[in-house]
Amino acid sequence: MFLGTSNHNVDSKGRIVLPAKFREELGETFYIARGFGNPCVQVMSSEQFERISRNIMELPADKAMALQYTFTASAAEVAPNASGRVMIPQTLREFAGLDGEALVIGMNNRIEIWNKSRFEAFIDSKRDVLDEAISLLKF
Repeated sequence: MFLGTSNHNVDSKGRIVLPAKFREELGETFYIARGFGNPCVQVMSSEQFERISRNIMELPADKAMALQYTFTASAAEVAPNASGRVMIPQTLREFAGLDGEALVIGMNNRIEIWNKSRFEAFIDSKRDVLDEAISLLKF
């Protein structure tokens, strides 16, 4: 399970270091793709990517095609280099606005990489929903 948030930088070559604990859980190769409905990049294990891909293919054709054009077509199989850096394809960097400061966020079964200022604005825009969600939790 992926948990926590860490600050990182996307270097001039489009690479980012993923935390060692995340790399261990992801395995030697894994997938990177557009976020679902949010301007971020998501990172997932091969098993998770295959599970999502199978689920996409079970959807009605028009919905499956929409997700294939946005999720599957943007995906890339990646492997960290000896320094633990992962190359984020340029199209994904542009989509998520990844240049400089970034956040690597554990999201249970996947990881999201966000432009730091975009993430802060996103969270600010969700304050009402967050407050309501917290009120629904049973402790």
